[in-house]
Order: sequence, then structure tokens, then C-alpha cells
Amino acid sequence: MAAKAGDNPESLMTLATVFCLRNLRKTMCYQGFRNKVCLRSDIFLPSEICDKLVNTYIELVHTDSNFEPEESFFQLFSDPRSTRLTRVQLREDFVRDRDLEAIRKQDLIELHLTYCNNLSSRSLKTLTCFRETLVSLCLFGCSHIFYRKGGAPLACNEDSEEEEDEGPASRQALETDFNFHGFNRLRLLNLGGLPDEVDAEALLKPLMSLTSLDLSNVQLLGTAFLTQWKDRLASLILYNVDLSEDVLFSPHNLLNLRHLDISRESRRTSKFKMNRKILTAVVQRLVNLVSLDMSGHIMLDNCTVPHFEEAMGRPSLEPCKSSIYPFQELKRPLQFLGLYDTTLCNVTHIPAYKVTGSKNEDQVLNAIEAYTEFRPELAHRAINQLFDIARIQHCSQLLRALQLVIAALKCHKYDKSIQVTGSAALFYLTNTEYRSDQSVRMRREVIQVVLNGMEEYQEVTVQRNCCLTLCNFSIPEELEFQYSRVNQLLLKILEPARQDESIQRIAVHLCNALVCQVDNYHKEAVGKMGFVKTMLHLIQKKLQDRMCDQVMEFSWSALWNITDETPDNCQMFLNCHGMSLFLECLQEFPDKQELHRNMLGLLGNVAEVKALRPQLVTPQFITVFSNLLDSKADGIEVSYNACGVLSHIMFDGPEVWAMDEPRRDTVMDKMWDAIQSWDVSSRRNINYRSFEPILRLLPQGISPVSQHWATWALYNLVSVYSSKYCPLLIKEGGITLLEKVLELDSSHPETKDMAR
Repeated sequence: MAAKAGDNPESLMTLATVFCLRNLRKTMCYQGFRNKVCLRSDIFLPSEICDKLVNTYIELVHTDSNFEPEESFFQLFSDPRSTRLTRVQLREDFVRDRDLEAIRKQDLIELHLTYCNNLSSRSLKTLTCFRETLVSLCLFGCSHIFYRKGGAPLACNEDSEEEEDEGPASRQALETDFNFHGFNRLRLLNLGGLPDEVDAEALLKPLMSLTSLDLSNVQLLGTAFLTQWKDRLASLILYNVDLSEDVLFSPHNLLNLRHLDISRESRRTSKFKMNRKILTAVVQRLVNLVSLDMSGHIMLDNCTVPHFEEAMGRPSLEPCKSSIYPFQELKRPLQFLGLYDTTLCNVTHIPAYKVTGSKNEDQVLNAIEAYTEFRPELAHRAINQLFDIARIQHCSQLLRALQLVIAALKCHKYDKSIQVTGSAALFYLTNTEYRSDQSVRMRREVIQVVLNGMEEYQEVTVQRNCCLTLCNFSIPEELEFQYSRVNQLLLKILEPARQDESIQRIAVHLCNALVCQVDNYHKEAVGKMGFVKTMLHLIQKKLQDRMCDQVMEFSWSALWNITDETPDNCQMFLNCHGMSLFLECLQEFPDKQELHRNMLGLLGNVAEVKALRPQLVTPQFITVFSNLLDSKADGIEVSYNACGVLSHIMFDGPEVWAMDEPRRDTVMDKMWDAIQSWDVSSRRNINYRSFEPILRLLPQGISPVSQHWATWALYNLVSVYSSKYCPLLIKEGGITLLEKVLELDSSHPETKDMAR
């Protein structure tokens, strides 16, 4: 059988790493002073394992809400005699100065810090500890690392943690003492987002061996200084750097350049216009170029071959057929060409293997892949275009599309625009059309990132998109691995007094589906979360608005499901004044048949609990149940459920009937009449997981009418749905109990006929 999209299993290394991180105190650590984890003395770990532990730890912190971070985690790697780190990737505000200081004795080769806004100039001091070994350094988006906290001088106090509580670094206290002297092995440097106050040229001057430099969003006074690496630099990124012909002249002298990125966020922000002359000069001088990104630039018409002159036939990669004049000079096709948000992406012949743009699905997916990590503003727009492809056309690269959107949502958990467009795209990429092509693992990954979005954003659009996406899954089966979490999130959505109507409706529908057909321990757990109280709160609000809509009906249906064979939840329903709401709903909405069926089904569950039945035996409730025996609402369902409630009450005997009116005999007569009026071949809107509550009414002579109701119920179900309910009847010992009905003198002849 062919493997489904994303069906490759996790490696044993990954599984073992995650297990160790979730169980540090049971595997490689013990609990030390002040509850901090400490590495066991007999543990010695090589760099391959240590790198994996740290990088997986960061990923779990950002993508798994059930994962508990450890305050002293980085201290585990403080001694290179027992743990070795070489390649570390840290991201977001979670990382602090003292985390870097903890690993300052390690011989790091690669250190990637991305959007680490809690790092101050204390971490610059720590960086100098790695200067003799560091080959690759990324400080992308670390906007505060060049500033001191509270104006303190550049210092690294090894044992002090006081500075951690002082908040972010002050934007006024620029650190001027740091430079890259001594970083002689550094080859790859990313300074994307370097503050304007920092002199990039002076900062970079000591670095003689750079081969890759990223100066995205950096304000440069000029680019002449780049020529100091003219014989070495292979990759230069000047994303969102203001260009002119003079600025472009310096990169022309970097003759060994293989990757050049001069792209912009948008054409709207660009004053520079790319023309044929400039582009030709780039291609002619940079003969080693294999990758070029010029997205977001205004392209003058003289760059492209007129449509009627384009080479005939299918799109070609051959430079000689290029629809873009300057690229006809290429000796071979480029590996990568960024044309996103330019007119050039629409031409026929583009001599590049991978092109970003918006012309087709391939270009859009390439854009998401290329820009997700460091350019969420572009990735957001590309995901929006993927959303349109999945919604209006057909996504032909489903696995790749899903993996890219999931990666973007994980990478930018705190970016609202990515969360909105990503969750919307997932809704269409997981619908029925694509479902058969997706593996269990892939669909679980989707559920995880959707729940992350719900957790982080209480914003209407994200919540709606996430809830709608969950509706594409088989509920509860596919959500059971996150059962508790998804219920908590849905109940949180339903908390506000006036929630958005559409979200409320979807959330209540999901809640109802989640408590249908699950084990009792699941229902009990959800009940303890406040499920019963939340549903009754919704019902109360709808009553105040005098509105019986889907939210009202779903809420009663959810209560019916969650109280099924779950006495604790039935007790909660009574404790939270559920019976008074039942009476109010009956009075306010006398003609709402679906509502009556759901309410009576719920009360049937309450009536099955012997300890709770006395609370139902009041003149008011018995009169209501008795009157509902005559109901023709929803076929026989309302009458059937009312009779079921009364059957359990009658089974407790005449001694519990502590009232004069209505009389027990009168109510029993009405029950007999109701049962006689039902068509025994009726198709039912009901689903039994167990016959136990019905079977207990069979072998008894206290209430023959209860016995008759139970026998009628079984007879109807096994005759109309024989393949489903005959095995259940046999499994639960129903045959023996029916034989006892035949033996009892108190059994009514009609009851015996059905039992037989």
C-alpha cells in the first residue's frame, strides 16, 4: 500500500531526546538545591546528543503547551567535561542573558539567536567567550542585544541573577565597547535588524574571513566597505536595504559571490527602479552567481522580451530562451531566483530551477519556503495566496503545502498575521477533498499547531479559523490524543459573556461531538473542568435573550452526552440549578421539538442514578414528565424519554412517592397508554453504548409498566437495528434477563409477547 503524505515515522534519536526532556529527573538528572535540575555525575554526553537536546528543548518550549520549561536547564551544559555543545539554535523572548552565560565555557561552532529580545549587552560579553571557535553567528532580530540594561556597563557577573528582573534593555544605553576583534574563524554572520545607532561598518571591520553576510533591514551609509571581502564573500543579503546604482556597484566587485539578495518587502516602499542595464551588469560581473533574489522591486518594461517575441513552446529553463533579457547572458540556469512581488514572475521562460512569485502554486510554495524563517511579512502574503489556491483551485503539492504552513505556524507562534492566514489555509488543506492523502501523523501535526493558535490568540478570526479546521477531523477519534487540552480551550472560548455568535456555535458543536461516544473517564475529566457549568451558563444567556438557536440546542445535547452513565456529571447538573433551567426552557419554548428531545434525554440520564432520583420526585417535575408523555414532538422521542424517566422513578417503588398529586397509579396508566401508542418499528434518533440501565428494569415486579417500557425499548432497537444492537444485547446478558421476564407472574402478557 502506498504511504500517505507525511507518513514517515520519527527517528529513534528524536523519540529518545523528547522522552529524556520530558523526564529529566528520571533519566539524566536529579533534583538539587531549590528544586533545580542537576546533571548526574555519571553522565557524559557528546556534542551530537547535547546539540539535539538543546535545540529540541527550545522547539518543545515554543510548540508544546504541555511541556514544562526548567529554570536551570542551560546549567546542565555548563561543564564541557561532561557535556559538549557545538551547534545551538535559540529563539524568541524565552532566552535570557543567564542562559547564554551558563554555556560560556563551551566551544561553540554555530550560535543562532533569532528574535531573542530579552538578551542585553551582557550577552555580547558572553559572545566573546566563543570568539576562538565560532564559525557561524546569527543575531537576527535580537533588537536589544546592543543595549545595556538600566544603563549598566558591559559586564558578565557569573553568579548574579538580579539583572534578570530589570526588564528589557534600555534603548538609550547603547553598548559602544563591543567589537568582533578575535573572531578570526567567523565565516557566516547574520546581523539582520541591527539598530540604526550601531555603526555596521566599524563593527564588521575586524572580520577578515567572512564568506556569508546578512544585513537585512540594516541602515547603511554606503556599501564600499564590502569590498574588503571581495575575494571571499560568497553570500550577501541586503533585504530591505535602500538601493541605488552606487550602492549596487560594491556587490559588483564581489566576484566570487554565489548568492545575492537585494530584495524588498514591497514595491510600495521602493524608490529604486530595476532596469535592464543594472540587471545586465549584475549578471555579467557576477559570473559565479547561482542564486539571486530581487523580490519587491519595480521592474521597468525594458527588462522583458515582448510577449509576441517570446520563444514558442513549453516554459524553458534555457538562458538563451529567457523572457528576461539580462538572463540570456547566463551560462547556466540559476538554482534560485526570487521574483516575488515583481512583474517578472509572470513571464513564460525563466532560467531558474526554483522561482519565488505568485504566478502559480510552485512559485507560491517556493516563496513560503524561502521567506518563512526571517521574513514573516512575505511568508504571510504567500500563505494567503496558497489559501486562495486551495479554496478556489486545487492544491497539487499537498504534503509540501501542509508541511510549509505547519512550519510557518510553529516558527511564528506569536505573529497574528501568520496565524490568521495559516489557520485559514489549513482549513482548506485538511477538508474532505484532501483527507484521503493525509497520514495520521500529518493530521496530528495540524491539530497541534491549530491548538497552539487557539491558545495564544483570543482574537475572533484566529479562533474561528481554528475551530472550523478542527471540524474537518473525525471527532472525537482524531482529537483524543489531545482530549483534555482541546476541551479546555473550547470551554475558555465559551467563557466570555458575549462571544462572537459564529464561534460560539462552532465551539458548542465541537464540545458536543467531543463528549459523544467517549469513555466515561473522559467525560468525568471534562465535567471537572467546568463543562456542565459552562453549558448551563450558555443556556441561561439564551433564555435571557429569549432565543432558541443552535447554541441552545447543542448545549442541551452536549449535557445529554456528558451525563450518559456519568453520575458525577448528573450531580453537577442538579447542583447548578439545571432543573429550573429545564422548566424555564419548556415554558419559554413549548414548540421546540429538538430542544425537548435533548432535555428529556439528559433527564433520562439523571433518572438512571438511584441516589439522584429522589430530587426528581416532586409534584412539579412529575406533572411535567407526565404531560410530556402525550408529546408527539420528534416522532416518539420526547414521549419515549419522558416515559424512561418515569420508569426509573416507578422502579423505586411506591414508598418514594411522597405526594398526593399527581397519583402514582394515574401516572402509570398514562405511561401504559403512551407506550401502546408508539409504533414498535419506529426508526430512532438515539444511540445506546450500553443497555445496562434498561436491563436492570427487566426482572422485577415492583413496576410492571417500567418493565414493559424496558422490553419495548429493547424490542424496537434489536428489530430495527438488528446488526448493531443484537450483539450488544447478547454481550450484556440480556437473553437471560428476558427469559426471567417470561417466568414472572407479574409480567404483563404484552410484555411477555415482546420478550419472547
